[in-house]
Amino acid sequence: MNNKILIADDHYVVRAGTALVLESAFSGLQIDFAENYDQVKKRLLSKLYSLLILDIDMPGTQYKKMISELKGIQPDIKILVFSGYDKDVAIQYIREGAEGYLNKQSSEEEIKNAVKAVIEKGYYYPAELIGLIIQNKRDNPAEKLSAREYEIFKLLADGNGNLEISNRLNIQMSTVSTYKKRIFQKLNVSNIAELIKVYEMMH
Repeated sequence: MNNKILIADDHYVVRAGTALVLESAFSGLQIDFAENYDQVKKRLLSKLYSLLILDIDMPGTQYKKMISELKGIQPDIKILVFSGYDKDVAIQYIREGAEGYLNKQSSEEEIKNAVKAVIEKGYYYPAELIGLIIQNKRDNPAEKLSAREYEIFKLLADGNGNLEISNRLNIQMSTVSTYKKRIFQKLNVSNIAELIKVYEMMH
């Protein structure tokens, strides 16, 4: 993962303050700024970032649509939504594919923890959000899986690759691939990071 972070917010104090917090917590970061949505897109088109801290209320905002649009430009970028809105709004952005949510009232410690979690684990959801996310997912996605699919789902969520799974379960690599495709379809996920989110929500 590279160490380039883009902070997108239309308030100078927020940009500068967030950058100061992060620079004091992590060494070797390269931080760029964007003041409006057009600038965010231009920056993503010209440079690869590992993390985008995105204010959802800045000039030119497309609100929820921004998440899929920005991931269309840089599929691997992690997006931490930065907002003064409440949890209901946060959940909508997470559903669109954002990797985390941080309230603008957050303490310095929470900002550091959120960024650290997104960089290391791939996501950050405040504890109070997890319950709401699960409530909103009325059905348990794992109920759609067969026993074998669930076994492979757990191994994938624990970080095992196709080869390790094929060795552990004594099945062909091609069989693992077939199962993996089926699991992704049934859980409505498109990558391992999303699969892990589903797993974490259930445990």
